[in-house]
Amino acid sequence: MKVVILGCGRSGASLAVQLSSLGHTVTVIERSPESLRRLGKSYPCRIVLGNGLDLDTLERADVANCDAFFAMTRGDNTNLMAAQIVKRNFKVERVAVKVADPLRSEAYRRLGLFTINAAALISGMCRDWLLNAEFQPVDTYNVNAMEIEV
Repeated sequence: MKVVILGCGRSGASLAVQLSSLGHTVTVIERSPESLRRLGKSYPCRIVLGNGLDLDTLERADVANCDAFFAMTRGDNTNLMAAQIVKRNFKVERVAVKVADPLRSEAYRRLGLFTINAAALISGMCRDWLLNAEFQPVDTYNVNAMEIEV
């Protein structure tokens, strides 16, 4: 598959290395050249330096011809905006968004985006590990419990 990943933080770099090692064609969009060190000494993928919200950058990454797009920056707003641009302007069907805020994650999901919320995923897996329960499909964990209001 041809995959484009926006963001070369820990999650984005790890995903890029994993997919590349399985033989997939991976392009990483990153603004900061220093972040590329997370990919190792010999980059296993194509790099496009630039802003992932910029149409020219997305075109250089050949987003229009990718099978999947992952918005993996640390900014929820950036991830949402990039995902919407890629879905609407480039007609990419498989778009995943990393979202830190559980409430935003739920709102994005209602917009039809596949979201990954680390807090929901980790807490659900820890619960199942503690209870010796079988691990569930990601969608089971990705449903966010309501936050406690203070």
